[in-house]
This record gives sequence, C-alpha cells and structure tokens, in this order.
Amino acid sequence: MLRGFVLRQGLRVVAVRPEEIGAVVWSFVYFFLLLSGYYLIRPLRDAMGIAGGEKALPWLFSATFGVMLCAVPLYGALVTRLSRRRLVPVVHRFFAANLLLFFALASLGVPRPLLGRVFFVWTSVYNLFVVSVLWSFLVDVFTSEQGKRLFGIIAAGGSAGAILGPLVTAAVSKRLGQTHLFWLLVLSAVTLEACVLCARRAEHYAGARDASEARASSDKPVGGSLFAGVRLIVASPYLAGIALAMLLLTTMNTFLYLQKTDLVRRAAQDSAAHTALFAWNDTAVNVLSAALSLFLTGRLMTRLGLAAALVVLPVLSGLGFSALAVYPSLAVVAVVEGLRRAAQYAIERPAREVLYTVLPREAKYKAKSFIDTVVFRGGDAASAWAHAGLLTLGLSSSGISLVAVPLAGLWLGVALFLARREKTLAEEGAESRKLDAPAAVT
Repeated sequence: MLRGFVLRQGLRVVAVRPEEIGAVVWSFVYFFLLLSGYYLIRPLRDAMGIAGGEKALPWLFSATFGVMLCAVPLYGALVTRLSRRRLVPVVHRFFAANLLLFFALASLGVPRPLLGRVFFVWTSVYNLFVVSVLWSFLVDVFTSEQGKRLFGIIAAGGSAGAILGPLVTAAVSKRLGQTHLFWLLVLSAVTLEACVLCARRAEHYAGARDASEARASSDKPVGGSLFAGVRLIVASPYLAGIALAMLLLTTMNTFLYLQKTDLVRRAAQDSAAHTALFAWNDTAVNVLSAALSLFLTGRLMTRLGLAAALVVLPVLSGLGFSALAVYPSLAVVAVVEGLRRAAQYAIERPAREVLYTVLPREAKYKAKSFIDTVVFRGGDAASAWAHAGLLTLGLSSSGISLVAVPLAGLWLGVALFLARREKTLAEEGAESRKLDAPAAVT
C-alpha cells in the first residue's frame, strides 16, 4: 500500500502515466549511458583542442564542418535504406569502432599533436551524430503531447550521465596522466553498445499499446532521396526557422567557448590541469541541468506553453552577453556559460525537440540531422572565424559581447514564431504525423 502511494506521488511529480513508465525509464537510461560515455572523453578533447592555442580553434572548427559535410550524405543514405530498428545499432557501433581505433593509435605511439587534432574534429562530429540519432528516435516514438511532458525527464538522464562522465575523468586525470587517459575511450565504446540495448527496450515499451503499428513503423525504412533534408528545409519556413535558431545558438556558444578557453589557458598551465578544470566545469553545469530537467522543464512546457521554454535561452544569452560587455572576466564567463549550458541541456533542447514531433518521419531523421550537424557545425566554423575577424579589427571581449546582444534579440523572435507554428501543426491532428509530403512541414 505504501509502495503504491509512493509510486503514485512519484508519477505525479514527474508527470509520467503508468503505461509510459517502461518507455521513459529505458529512454532515460539510454540518454544516461550515451552522455556519460561522451563526457568521459569530452574533457580530453577540450584539453587537446586548446593545446594548439586559441588561434588553432577556428581551423579545427572549419575542419569539423568539412568532415560533417561529407558525413551527412552518408548518414542520409543509411536513413533512406535502413529501418529505425537497424539504424540506431549501425550508427552506435560504427562510432564505438572508431573509439577503439583511436585507442589503438594512441597505444601505438602516433604523435600526440596530430592525434589530438584529429580526435578533436572526430569527437565534435561523433557527439552531434549520436545525440541527433537519439532525439530522432525519441521524436519518432513519442507524440507532441508526450514530448512536452516527458522530454525534460528523459533529458535529466542525459544530464545525470554528463555528471558521471566528467567526475570519472576528473578523478583519474591527475593520477593516471594524459597517456593512460586513453583507456577512457574503451569504456566510452562499451557505453555505446549498451545504448543499443536501451533503444530496443524503449521502442518495445513505447509500442506496447499498439504493437502492430509500432512494429510497422520501426521496420520500415524512411525512404526518400539522399539530400531530402536540405530540400525540406528550403521548402519549409518552419524548418528554416529551426535552422536559424540553431545557427544563433551555436554562434552564442562559440563566442563564449573561445573566451573561456583563452582565460582558462592563462589560469592553468599543464594539459592534465586543463582536463581536470574542464571536467569539474562540466560536472557543475550538469548537476544544475539534471535538477532543472527533472523538476522544471515538463511543468514549464505543459503549464506555460512551449514558447516559455523556447525563450529562456535567448533571454539568458542577451542578459549574459550584456554582463560580459560590462565586466569580461573568467568568473563572469564561467557563470554565464554555466547558466546557459544548463538551460540549453535542460530546457532549450527538450523544447526544440518537441518542434519535430509534429513533422513527418523524413523530416525527423533527414532535415533534423542536417540541422543538428551541418548547420550546428557550420555555425561553429562561421562564428569562430567571425570572432577571429572581430579581434583582428580591434574589438575587445566587451565589444564582441555587444555584437552578440542583438543576435539574442533576433533569436527570441524566431523562438516565438516556432512556438506558434508548432501549436498550429499540433492542433491539426495526428494525421500530420503520417504525411510524408514536403508540403506537410511548410
């Protein structure tokens, strides 16, 4: 009796219905494992990235964008030919094999500067692809109404995993030294294989209420053309708006990242110290993100609407860059970036993914993947060079922060437009989820 009461109260807190428990739990664990594996190696990537100096970062961002341009058509080919049930294992196991290859190269003594640059680029591509695949999977198995209630809870799983990963890295970085940290690549590969199992179980429970329809959806390839994602974005103001919002997001992220890396490099001298510092920073951000995801995000979207969740990060960005324009320092950058990242992971990302739940499957996998990868990394590259150009023109950190403030205002307007359009599409009914024609997303 007491157990039943506790269960009912717990479900009320997290807004999960009894029939959704299995799908939510496995999705939560899936996200937990995926980000714990990534955050095991993220501090290692960041330390390698700043080892070459801040001037090398625009080149690394550009190289990442170039690799992404090559990778997206290959992914599009997979999506066209493979069903959802086969796509998730293929993508995860491919990247797990890559991690083992990097471990082998490090063990064979490949020169560390070269390996570090390649690893920085590869990790930047890997992270976006596996997370994009996860969210494509989630928006395909959950409805818009479910997404508004449940995506925050599932995102808390990612935040929890992002807490564990850097904690492990921070704990071992100074004890083992930079050389032995490459064993973390093996552990990260193991987590990717575990993600495959979680995805299968989540899909099973999500389709339990209508098993025949769920199996038909999971076994059917998305189809369409190789470059359909680009075509859909060009034809749809809604998808174009999501792409513009993503471009503005990554511009803000890159400006802050470049300021942070410069200040951190001055504060810590050796590579192991850089790794530990980045790891503890990630931990603090993700503790806050997990709390927001679990207790705030779902309530925000269901009670105040999707617009309330989408405008949080643009508003924080405008206020944060205004503060940096007045007082550019490591302390202010740390606070601004920490709050922004927590809001991005806990609130903005789940809200952004809800935007895709009202779209046909081709848009969920192809257009979404293009936005999550090419647009994101293209924004990285463009904003990194823009930052370097502004520095060359003589702008200080304060001046660059002032440039970012009106961009945050533009982002706010785009967010409001997207929220209104999503509401219209959702109200048109469940049939909009079954249409495959490009006109369905205009």
